[in-house]
Amino acid sequence: MREYLLVFTIAAIVAYLMSGLCRRVAVRAGAVATVRERDMHTVPIPYLGGVAMFFGVAAAFLVGVNLPFLGRLELVRHDAWAVLAAAAVICAVGVLDDLFELNALAKLAGQILAAGLVVALGVKMLWIPLPDQIFTLDATSSIAITVFFIVLCTNAVNYVDGLDGLAAGVIAIGALAFFLYAYWLTADADISRATTASLITVAAAGACIGFLPHNFFPARIFMGDSGAMLLGLLLATSAISLTGQIDSSRLADASGQASQAGGLLPAYLPLVLPLAALALPFLDFALAVVRRTIRGHWWWVADKQHLHHQLVARGHSHRNAVVLMYVWAALISFGTIAIGLTGQWITVLALVLAGAIIAWVTVGPISRRIQTRQQPH
Repeated sequence: MREYLLVFTIAAIVAYLMSGLCRRVAVRAGAVATVRERDMHTVPIPYLGGVAMFFGVAAAFLVGVNLPFLGRLELVRHDAWAVLAAAAVICAVGVLDDLFELNALAKLAGQILAAGLVVALGVKMLWIPLPDQIFTLDATSSIAITVFFIVLCTNAVNYVDGLDGLAAGVIAIGALAFFLYAYWLTADADISRATTASLITVAAAGACIGFLPHNFFPARIFMGDSGAMLLGLLLATSAISLTGQIDSSRLADASGQASQAGGLLPAYLPLVLPLAALALPFLDFALAVVRRTIRGHWWWVADKQHLHHQLVARGHSHRNAVVLMYVWAALISFGTIAIGLTGQWITVLALVLAGAIIAWVTVGPISRRIQTRQQPH
């Protein structure tokens, strides 16, 4: 655990320090988010925050694979470099989009290229849990599902990046939840706690935390597509790498024993947790596709009807809307882990819904009272 804490700290410090430098570079290069009708910011804000997060993750990986515990396994080192190579590609595509506003097909091609690079370097999904067994994927299915999963997660994070600090905070919460589960899973299965999934998620969480001071309202820099797509790829590959480093037969046995005892359900959570961490972005993505299709528009045509827009339209302040979505993300991510650990899905689901309702009812009035006290009389 000490090495993971070191990796987290390095990612956070490097991302924090690089954010200021990337902001100055973005201003000089003209990579600036102008104010558009659908945007929430009122003044131009520099992009390239994703580059700062990439450097944070790269520094964390570089240190991690050379530590005596994390770096002792060849598979962890190999997968870490493979994921970092794909992260560099997708971050570069995002930088090009921040500079030149690539069209949707060009960005999709870049996402597929990065996902294909992950697969070509050997990091791909090897099994999928089914109700009665764990299904081993053949080569073709493995490639197709891996690419689809990465592209899906990448676009989901991109959709939720609409308020200052929103995407970085939501992904930090989800990544920490996944890290805790991956660490717990290896301890429960009595296998090495050094996994690529744990390394990726703790580095991603650290980079997000380091970037947040620059990005929280009022933001001084945006992560842009270079950051949103990077975070989506990292969260997706953390789940994918875990399927290659955990023995699925042992998971199947543990899952059967756990279901009888109402305890840990390890066979499902490696793939469910990234989806839970991205539950809000996925919901936002699905609603956007349906909404735009009904209106006769393509799904990539932007509008101002995302979940965060709706919260602000209902009277929540900018910060209040972000904090509320943080709470929802934490309830869903850690609630999913609680269901896996206890098997009491009805009880946990009820508690999660109750927590979400309480947050909705209380966060707004508290925020408004604070703002009222801060206003000059």
